[in-house]
Amino acid sequence: MTEITPEIVAEHGLSPEEYDRVLHAMGRTPNLTELGIFSVMWSEHCSYKSSRIHLKKLPTTGPQVICGPGENAGVVDIGDGQAAIFKMESHNHPSYIEPYQGAATGVGGILRDVFTMGARPVANMNALRFGRPDHPKMRHLIAGVVHGIGGYGNCVGVPTVGGEVNFHPAYDGNILVNAMTVGVADTDKIFYSAASGVGNPIVYVGSKTGRDGIHGATMASADFGEDAEEKRPTVQVGDPFTEKLLIEACLELMASDAIVAIQDMGAAGLTSSSVEMASKGGVGIRLDMDKVPQRETGMTAYEMMLSESQERMLMVLKPGKEAFAEAIFHKWELDFAVIGEVTDTGRMVLVHHGETVCDLPLAPLADDAPLYDRPAMPRDDYKAWSGVKPLGEVPESADIAADLVTLMGSPDIASRRWIWEQYDHMVGADTVQRPGGDAAVVRVHGTQKGIAISTDCTPRYCYADPYEGGKQAIAECYRNLSAVGATPLAVTNCLNFANPQRPEIMAQLTGCLDGMGDACRALDFPIVSGNVSLYNESKATGGGSAILPTPAIGGIGLLADWSKSATIAFKTEGDAIWLIGGDGTHLGQSIWLREVHGREDGQAPAVDLEQEKARGSAIRDLIGSGKANAVHDISDGGLLVTLAEMALAGNLGCDLTITLDAAKAFGEDQGRYVVTGSADASFPNAVRIGTVRGTAVAGVAIADLRKAHEGFFPALMGADAALA
Repeated sequence: MTEITPEIVAEHGLSPEEYDRVLHAMGRTPNLTELGIFSVMWSEHCSYKSSRIHLKKLPTTGPQVICGPGENAGVVDIGDGQAAIFKMESHNHPSYIEPYQGAATGVGGILRDVFTMGARPVANMNALRFGRPDHPKMRHLIAGVVHGIGGYGNCVGVPTVGGEVNFHPAYDGNILVNAMTVGVADTDKIFYSAASGVGNPIVYVGSKTGRDGIHGATMASADFGEDAEEKRPTVQVGDPFTEKLLIEACLELMASDAIVAIQDMGAAGLTSSSVEMASKGGVGIRLDMDKVPQRETGMTAYEMMLSESQERMLMVLKPGKEAFAEAIFHKWELDFAVIGEVTDTGRMVLVHHGETVCDLPLAPLADDAPLYDRPAMPRDDYKAWSGVKPLGEVPESADIAADLVTLMGSPDIASRRWIWEQYDHMVGADTVQRPGGDAAVVRVHGTQKGIAISTDCTPRYCYADPYEGGKQAIAECYRNLSAVGATPLAVTNCLNFANPQRPEIMAQLTGCLDGMGDACRALDFPIVSGNVSLYNESKATGGGSAILPTPAIGGIGLLADWSKSATIAFKTEGDAIWLIGGDGTHLGQSIWLREVHGREDGQAPAVDLEQEKARGSAIRDLIGSGKANAVHDISDGGLLVTLAEMALAGNLGCDLTITLDAAKAFGEDQGRYVVTGSADASFPNAVRIGTVRGTAVAGVAIADLRKAHEGFFPALMGADAALA
């Protein structure tokens, strides 16, 4: 038997104080298996010990909310006895170590979170952050991540309909890969994870358990050092074809009345799934480890409990339903094994080779995990620490047209076509708006309803002012959903931050959460699910330190009639162009300031939440009434970039009747939209700024704009571009 030394405790990511809590909870020294179970359940990745206290401040309820945070995914009502089930999660550390499998298994994991609740997945999204394009490792990381997302999503048959990509040196040593899935279920067929029924069988289904991914949750709860490459064995390996079989088998079984509770095996694998199911149900659990399907010989209970092998689920069935369920899973060529039963002991008991190898109280594992209220810098101190310079004097643009071309070809604005053409965004034949617009739109199969989906965050704003940046991330998502005509329903999030033991990082986390919470309350846009990913920083050679604070937001909205959704493309020569929300004035933290002048100075733009709500409602009314035939919100790059994107989408130019300076052309003031409609239409609270006409924007030919816009990724990826 392995002696539990301070070194072994430290290797499992537990502090001396936390280990003392383990000893107190158990009343004795744990064995290695028991220590491993405590270590993953109390890891940052599983317990949210540095963020739980702050997450409780977020608004999570509303008339549309069926299930908020605490389950595998959030659930909202979309009418007619149907619900949308959705969530976003991170797979950051694995994707830096092994980009293809890291990204692929991120997609697989988020799919399982959604279909484990009874939903058929209908769409995937992603939010990606990479370092400097010219960083020696970045091309490899981009290619691996993109091919991993496409390889898994395409094979499993769920369309990847959009997402976002940012570049910044802060992500050189720690990229971010956040994946989102949306599914649709009947409201009377939603499945939850709380185990119940003493004596009910506990069933393992899916793939066999191997040694891949052991300590994955612990690895994801620490920053990177020089040994990042040595952590490759902690990265899981996915099989999308098995996942497709698992989806179909689970949904077939869910059509019956056999399931009491169901949980996917994600982070911490069999440990987290069994502990969470038992804890939520207030019951105990007994597992016979000899019965766990294994693909490797000689596996220990420790290895089986901590493995993060993919495509696996854990279920509690009603008594007598075992043979019925087994027949379904065998038909789909998947493993099925009764591995234990629900007990009334409140304990987790594991038996291996006839011996009890683990006997733990469940309450401390889940309910009594450490909870830290870590110190955060006051706002003024953070402002001084951040080193963001005042905006000061801003030179006027020497050449508006040349600046527009520069921005259209810049990393954060250039076309993502090279990426999304590697994704099957049309599989299932329900994708109404494909990538490239403000939000994706997917038809609810067999109905006129559409679900709009957007992922949003502006990390440079969050760094300059965490509170305003948090507000803006929510408002931008709300705006993008409104811009296609959808009523915003609810939010999921993926909170990506660096080391929470640093007060400046906690200032970012708490500031962003405060801003997000205020925005969600003001916009009736509750947060129903999410994920926290901390310790995103690197000490590896060539890497930066902390990432920019990146609270990625995934939002969904509902269209009563998908055919009335708006797109960004200019439609008809002679249409009037209107500006809603006023002229641009704010150049602080703008893309123009960074790309043209090499400066990341000034404050983030302020967000007026009352105006956001009013303008969003007005935009939805214009779209619903048919007055607006093209809509695009103004974000990165300001008004002129917005117009250029509309021109490229419609292959039509515009004549502007306003005089542009740098602020009007490129200012990133919030809460603004460009809309077009017939020349004789009236648009309240809007200013007419031009006419759809010709083949140029601000004196730049559409052909030249397209060359700049489409050129960045193929030039960056070189030979990899041919894989698109």
